[in-house]
Amino acid sequence: MIAFWILAVAMIVSAIWCVTASRPIYSVVALLGNFLMLAIMYLTLNAEFLAVIQMIVYSGAILILFLFVIALLSSGIAPFSVGPDRLPRIAYPAIALTLIALGFLTWALVRTTVATPAATANGAALGPVGTPDVFGSVGDFGTALFTTYLLPFEITALILMVAVIGVVLLAGDRAPYVATKKRAADVKREMREAILREGNQ
Repeated sequence: MIAFWILAVAMIVSAIWCVTASRPIYSVVALLGNFLMLAIMYLTLNAEFLAVIQMIVYSGAILILFLFVIALLSSGIAPFSVGPDRLPRIAYPAIALTLIALGFLTWALVRTTVATPAATANGAALGPVGTPDVFGSVGDFGTALFTTYLLPFEITALILMVAVIGVVLLAGDRAPYVATKKRAADVKREMREAILREGNQ
């Protein structure tokens, strides 16, 4: 219960920081922290598959996409100034965090014991991480997704498809270019009128 409240407060703080950050890169860092806290919360609920998917899909793919978008939007606005080399200063904290994570992983593997799965309220069994068909495993997740939560899953897919179509319509041209003689004549006439207007000015 203590871990839940710590993770909940950390998620709320990171979410507020993501919305109120002064720079987009700070928002991405806050969003990364939020994703990490959510993945840890999944682990506390014995949902290891959801935790791994949270890290791979959101932290590893979508967040990198956000970084690319920020980098592309920032390019061309102003020249980037080459700052000091901060890599040597972050090497020691990175090594320390890696060793701490390795220690937690070793501690979890040592404490893991093979026990007899116990049935839960929803029919799935509780068991150690890696056991097939227990609560939070790939099989249990797939069964719940395509049986109990099939309708919300399909509605989400429909909403995403509508969003993609809307982005294409908003970002595309209002009238797509058609290579015809009439279109070529219209373009030539518009260019001639634009040149005459510039000459008169």
